[in-house]
Amino acid sequence: MENLLRYIHSLTPFTPENWQALRPALTEVTLPKDEYLLETGKVCDALFFISNGYCRAFQDKDGQDINIAFFFENDIATNIHSFATGEKSLFTIQASEPLTVVRFDKKKLREVSLRDPAIETLGRKCLQQIAIKQEKHAAMFKLMSPQERYEFLETHDPALLQRVSLTQLASYLGVARETLSRIRSRR
Repeated sequence: MENLLRYIHSLTPFTPENWQALRPALTEVTLPKDEYLLETGKVCDALFFISNGYCRAFQDKDGQDINIAFFFENDIATNIHSFATGEKSLFTIQASEPLTVVRFDKKKLREVSLRDPAIETLGRKCLQQIAIKQEKHAAMFKLMSPQERYEFLETHDPALLQRVSLTQLASYLGVARETLSRIRSRR
């Protein structure tokens, strides 16, 4: 929970009283590799703060995983659309290695945010961070070639290149594994 508290303080002012009000909405959960935080077809009812490990968001398309996001320590993982609308998720979030998360229960979070404006502000800032990350990824695809996307990750997200398998990274970059191998060999 210490990592979460540091993360919260990096986003917004937060008093010990705010923390005590938030605590009932939080649960620390440990998951083994390959366990699901969210499955396709289910409604997302939580935000997940990644304390240790990493997970991936992916969609199964004709038997092939299309990786759409990776979440590492001090990230918030969720399906923002499903969380906000109550619609079923179009993708799965799965632990890629043993994972420890702090689960923000949506219902409890809403209840405490009605009583404490600092918690409402925190929720909004967390969702903004998720939206920013998604926008960066979308812009990569619209504005950059595969080579430029890889170079962008080298500069801005080196942990992703070090921890994610080549197959999953290729899917995330929208290229075949062989193409990614060629890009890497040119570097």
